[in-house]
Amino acid sequence: MNASDIEGFFATLKAANPHPQTELAYASVFELLAAVLLSAQATDVGVNKATRRLFALAPTPRKMLDLGLDRVTELIRTIGLYRTKAKHLMETCRILVEQHGGEVPRTREALEALPGVGRKTANVVLNVAFGEPTMAVDTHIFRVANLTGLASGKNPLAVELKLLQRVPPAYLEHAHHWLILHGRYVCRARAPACRQCAVRRYCDHGRTLAPHLQ
Repeated sequence: MNASDIEGFFATLKAANPHPQTELAYASVFELLAAVLLSAQATDVGVNKATRRLFALAPTPRKMLDLGLDRVTELIRTIGLYRTKAKHLMETCRILVEQHGGEVPRTREALEALPGVGRKTANVVLNVAFGEPTMAVDTHIFRVANLTGLASGKNPLAVELKLLQRVPPAYLEHAHHWLILHGRYVCRARAPACRQCAVRRYCDHGRTLAPHLQ
């Protein structure tokens, strides 16, 4: 992909979905943080099903602590790795209450100091909650970035840094959502819908397809 391709790629995605949103359900910055923490190796649909009950009972760090580890574990047991995630969530809530006045911090350093919160989770919170132009590279973005030629890299950090360099500033705020949704519903790992892809003409892979798919 050259600079012209990248501009066309994102202009097309923006035209189709001007204001992309995360598919995780949340009503506060804390709920967003908790949902993203729980979403590792799980689907957004599965996380939303569990957090619907969890957040109704504990919408704040203090109330989550009051609910207790056993009850939280029970409420999220349908999510993969639920025991470890419950412990991380409870410890994160304790730190939020004791060190941040019950509020979610706005810096990467403070976010990544929370149990169960890595770079990707911090990037999601910084972007979705605070509007920072971060790039949360999940499996979908990693695949799409490499396959299309948008930003090749051998690991998520390499792809993240290259995306931050190559995505035009006008698209950076929403770029990770467009790429996630594109990877989830069009540029799928097992059955990519290249024939229906609106950005195929800008994609390095799309230009290599057989003539009947062009």
